[in-house]
Amino acid sequence: MLSQIKKLGPGLLFAGAAIGVSHLVQSTRAGADFGLGLLWALLLVHLFKYPFFQFGPRYASATGESLLEGYHKLGKPILIAYFILSLATMFTIQAAVTIVTAGLANSLFGDISFLNFGVDSISSVEIWTIILLFICLFILLIGKYNTLDKLIKVIIITLTISTLVAVYFAFTEFDKTIDFNQVLPNNNIEIAFLIAFMGWMPAPLDISVWHSIWALEKKKDEGSFTPKNALLDFNVGFFGAILLGVAFVYLGYFVMHDSGNSFSNEAGVFSNQLIELYTKSLGDWAKILIGIAAFTTMFSTTITTLDASPRAMNKSLEILNNKSYKKGYLNWILILAFGTIIIFLVLASEMGLLIKVATILSFVTAPFYAIINYKLLCSKHTPKAWRPSLGLHILSWLGIAFLLGFSIWYLSTL
Repeated sequence: MLSQIKKLGPGLLFAGAAIGVSHLVQSTRAGADFGLGLLWALLLVHLFKYPFFQFGPRYASATGESLLEGYHKLGKPILIAYFILSLATMFTIQAAVTIVTAGLANSLFGDISFLNFGVDSISSVEIWTIILLFICLFILLIGKYNTLDKLIKVIIITLTISTLVAVYFAFTEFDKTIDFNQVLPNNNIEIAFLIAFMGWMPAPLDISVWHSIWALEKKKDEGSFTPKNALLDFNVGFFGAILLGVAFVYLGYFVMHDSGNSFSNEAGVFSNQLIELYTKSLGDWAKILIGIAAFTTMFSTTITTLDASPRAMNKSLEILNNKSYKKGYLNWILILAFGTIIIFLVLASEMGLLIKVATILSFVTAPFYAIINYKLLCSKHTPKAWRPSLGLHILSWLGIAFLLGFSIWYLSTL
């Protein structure tokens, strides 16, 4: 079993990036506000996004190159479009995940506003943001992929066990009949939440690009990472993300639904509510354990996104310019870190707005990634043995129709 776990890596990094805001924030909020009524949306969006996520490690392990090289082979404008979309979304995405992590750090480790150098307008959460980003920078620049690969295994196992235990105890305390009635949001606020919920469930589709890059890093690290291993690795991470997504919906339902309470849009307040959500189920004895599990979950998302976006942006420029940039990754990671800090200093109190903007942007750009990933995997650039099966073809067509339909529906409500 240990040897099998050792072979896992990029799939767990996928899970680490996915199991964050979409689960801790959006899923618990879905359960609190809609009960189990949005389980249909969670399961459908996983089903229809599945092939497009899977195409990342499939293509990388079959060809020895990332999706970015594949996009370039389809046409230079496609890679340019990817670069522009990523540039437009990466700062908001990084800010959204880091502000939740900083809020949890503030709740767990205390208020450190005394470090504001006399500037009263700088809050403890903002200071935690800066500290966390510098910790992530240190780990990534010193430890690189190998450290990420080892760290994520511990984090995912800890999170899975603690979350499932919390759901079990919440269920034992639940004294009402479980209502499985599914609902379709029908006003602008509810529709906006639905789109935001599906936008990052389990993750934005551009993570397929990150996954292809991680798969190549794994192959470089181990010397062998076959397409068969890559698909098994991906499926473990993907179906683990589904399991925990459902678990967080149930947790929000069992503890918050019809309680008269609602989640705050301020990072510090929300983080306290989130920890209380767990401890109400398990008891005060578990507060530190659960708080650390929630924090490490968001920390994994923060560090994986901080690693992946600079890799993808640098790789894109290298391919477009047919030139290697020795310090490209370093430059991009510094740009992303300091850009995120600037966003925080301006919008730190608007966690809800940051998350909503980031998730909606991710959803409306999803059809682009779905179409080009599918086109690439069906093209001559993918070895015949690893092109989609008939079942994956059908699921891909349905997925593209689903993502386009919901995007058009959302845009028509604005």
